[in-house]
Amino acid sequence: MAGADKDNRYRTLLGVGLVVLLLDQLTKLWVMASLPYYGAVTVIPGFFDLVNIRNRGAAFGFLNRSDIEWQFWLFFAATVVSAGVIFLLARSARKGDRFLFWGLGLVLGGAVGNLVDRIRFRAVVDFLDFYVGQWHWPAFNVADIAICCGAVLVCLSLWLAPKGAGRTP
Repeated sequence: MAGADKDNRYRTLLGVGLVVLLLDQLTKLWVMASLPYYGAVTVIPGFFDLVNIRNRGAAFGFLNRSDIEWQFWLFFAATVVSAGVIFLLARSARKGDRFLFWGLGLVLGGAVGNLVDRIRFRAVVDFLDFYVGQWHWPAFNVADIAICCGAVLVCLSLWLAPKGAGRTP
């Protein structure tokens, strides 16, 4: 029975990750086919636009510079290491910790979705642009949403864990 429990955690992790990856890539393909590069369409005036931009850096445009090439390798390595850590966490997690497995799957799918962009374009496709007046939140995508929601679920899992409950395989 313990083997079946482990299989379920990996099925959840990989299933959620695959759904996120597919949704992320399909939405990015749709945006690239629908909008010219640097194009924008107002959805809610003064609040939300769909855009077609690229981010060579990380969250909030950190290291988003075209004059350096090493950031590709930094983010590539960070994604590979993160994926390894995700699988190690899943392996050592409490049985039945659905918040944790869903959260890790969301983070994994989002990280791989952005990695696919980095490999294909040397940048991540971002298209959701929220703003108020001249203040813009940095544009983001489905992968970024999944990573943030996944991180919240992982934190929730840790917070809800019974006191003194150790991780058991």
